[in-house]
Amino acid sequence: MRSPRAITRALAATFLAGNLETEQLVARGSQLMGKRWRWLRPLARRVVQRFGISARPRLATLVEFLEHDQGYQRAQERHELQLAGLIGATPTMCPLDQAAGWEVPQIVSPAELAEWLGVSPSDLEWLADAKQLKHRQKCSPIRHYHYRTLSKRFGQIRLIEAPKPRLKAIQRQILESILDKVPAHDAAHGFRKGGSIRTFAEPHVDQPVVVKIDLQDFFPSITAGRVHAIFRTVGYPDRVADLLTGLCVNSVPWNAWDERRFSVTDKCARQARSRYAKPHLPQGAPTSPALANLCAYRLDCRLTGLAMSVDATYSRYADDLAISGGACLSRVAKRFQVHVCATAMEEGFRVNHRKTRIMRQGVRQQIAGLVVNKRINLSRADRDALKATLTNCVRFGPDDQNRDAHVDFRSHLHGKIAFVESINPQWGLKLRKLFDRIDWSPTTDQC
Repeated sequence: MRSPRAITRALAATFLAGNLETEQLVARGSQLMGKRWRWLRPLARRVVQRFGISARPRLATLVEFLEHDQGYQRAQERHELQLAGLIGATPTMCPLDQAAGWEVPQIVSPAELAEWLGVSPSDLEWLADAKQLKHRQKCSPIRHYHYRTLSKRFGQIRLIEAPKPRLKAIQRQILESILDKVPAHDAAHGFRKGGSIRTFAEPHVDQPVVVKIDLQDFFPSITAGRVHAIFRTVGYPDRVADLLTGLCVNSVPWNAWDERRFSVTDKCARQARSRYAKPHLPQGAPTSPALANLCAYRLDCRLTGLAMSVDATYSRYADDLAISGGACLSRVAKRFQVHVCATAMEEGFRVNHRKTRIMRQGVRQQIAGLVVNKRINLSRADRDALKATLTNCVRFGPDDQNRDAHVDFRSHLHGKIAFVESINPQWGLKLRKLFDRIDWSPTTDQC
């Protein structure tokens, strides 16, 4: 005879084996219990009402819900519930209604996931770090990432987490076969096909007022729970979603910081270690940009509606948010800025208030490095600096101008010019002519 908790867990597992629809829950529950109890239908309705319109819950979450459901508890007290059928059922893909048309691989078990990725089940567990071994081992071979630190303004630290080749190849497969099939919000312009910094800035050209908001620690602020919810929304069973999440998130071991020296205060270093120790999206993984866009979908929806309430336009490029509008926005700009910041924090993001601006037409309206006062353009300082570098390369040779020791300085300059051409073709043509005059032969001796 099984305990009441074991019966509750079996019922929850059976409910999660298929779609969360009232009739299906009643049918599966009746098969499991061996009888069509009268309390099953009201219980099924309550389960659908609680979980039917959101990402599918974890097994533990549904078990907790059943244990606190008064109707189900009364049924356990009045009747000696027994299991007549199989405990649970074979898991199936159960996407939300909105995700039903997404053409993603049908994977319902860890074994199928391992076969799809071309690895053994034990290697899959190791790569997903299901047992959190990275925090228990001091040796670097167990780690799946290379780490590089960058010092930012105001004493902050950015950690670049680059996956090793094997994990990186798996992440690219997840990106191309799963994440690229899930549509991001139309307001998101970064890290997606057809989106660019130019498309992000275009809606805000020649507007009376532009509100600029910057999100701080964008990737580290996205937790494993939010990533797990994305894979559950797509329809993957709990265990498969757990493994996919483990392949896409990372928690930095404390000993990975031991040999690193920062030009920042000890307080900032401690905060960075604590922040990166929690499972988060690693900045450097191929899957992180797409997952960040999907996890920010609700934020984009709310801010789009908020902007429409004042006849304004909203767009986002990674962690840069921009809202622009006319007289209606201009009258309430400060209050509107507060609402935007509050909404971002409610959605789990941190706002960098040092980079938050309300820019009217009397000042330079610059978002994501582009000026949008009358037309999209680069700042004069950036253009003049690149022009000076190219001119000096023509006069004195390129070797003396590579002050940042770029491995391929020619490609570096070529990329900068191509970016200018995409924003301002006329300036790009002038810079291209200067670039074509540079002598790249190694024995150049110019005066």
